[in-house]
Amino acid sequence: MPQTDNSPAAPRRVRMEEVAKVAGVSLATVSRALKSPDTVSEKLRTRVQEAAARLGYAPNRIAGSLAGARTPLVGVIVPSLTNSFFAATLERMTELLEDKGYQLMIGQHAYDAEREERIVAAFSSWNPSALVVTGRDHTRGTVGILSATPCPVIEMWDHDARPLDTGIGFSNREAGRLAGRHFAEQGFRSVAYVGAILDKDGRARSRAEGFREEVRRLTGRDALVVNAGSRDLGEGGAALKQVMTQQPGTRAIAFSGDMLAVGAMFEAARMGLRIPDDLALLGYGDLDIAVHSNPPLSTIRPPHDEIGAAVARHILHRLKDPAAVPENIDLGVRLIRRQTA
Repeated sequence: MPQTDNSPAAPRRVRMEEVAKVAGVSLATVSRALKSPDTVSEKLRTRVQEAAARLGYAPNRIAGSLAGARTPLVGVIVPSLTNSFFAATLERMTELLEDKGYQLMIGQHAYDAEREERIVAAFSSWNPSALVVTGRDHTRGTVGILSATPCPVIEMWDHDARPLDTGIGFSNREAGRLAGRHFAEQGFRSVAYVGAILDKDGRARSRAEGFREEVRRLTGRDALVVNAGSRDLGEGGAALKQVMTQQPGTRAIAFSGDMLAVGAMFEAARMGLRIPDDLALLGYGDLDIAVHSNPPLSTIRPPHDEIGAAVARHILHRLKDPAAVPENIDLGVRLIRRQTA
């Protein structure tokens, strides 16, 4: 006796031709509106998107990529998804790119250069519309893949080396110099820099080097540099104790992140040190916690949101005008003066 299959039938895939009929436009217009939204008017794009949403149309991106066409994916690779700096950048990029029909494909490599290379190789195989990586220090393999990819490549969050294609960020070395200059101008001579995972994070290392160079130039003295194992609050307290043990007369400390600086503030209170009377502290990042700490934390603000917006605008411009040239944009940093330094 034959058995009856009572399982539900697989849903039928809506075809692009059906979207064109409902929207009252040509098949070519639907294709352009969904694949290259900037090539059609906003009115037509809205009609097509509304028709596609009403019908439940989902384009087959994999088939398009296998055929050699660019997908509406933008690959973005960052060192960490828990770092608030990169979260703000990704949020701004998502906001601007999704509005134009592009989707972010996000990877994180945990400051592992070999892992970054594997992610770059994987993302490039999807024929993305653009690839965005963090920093300008990569393995030879990563450089080779990025140099060969036909889409725009943007290196963000740095400006201390020549970019492979386009660079959008700021000079981390200059950010460190700004911190060192601020301490020197305040008359501090015994100073220190606490950086998180300096052996892995080249941008934090550049800030430490810039700080040390500027302190030496302006005061003729060497700054103590301490490597913290992470960016956690507890590491900031441990680093403060290490600094005061190695250099007891320290009067000012700059940190590679606000969380480290706030952790040091907590430990300073336990040690009976008054901020800023006994010890000046300067953070980096201008996170929400900086303005709400007690006292409010002086810090250096990198352009996290601005980087995201600039990267998204550059990608959209390059995709709209293939003849557009690469850029190397320095967005700079700002010293935010509050009460700890």
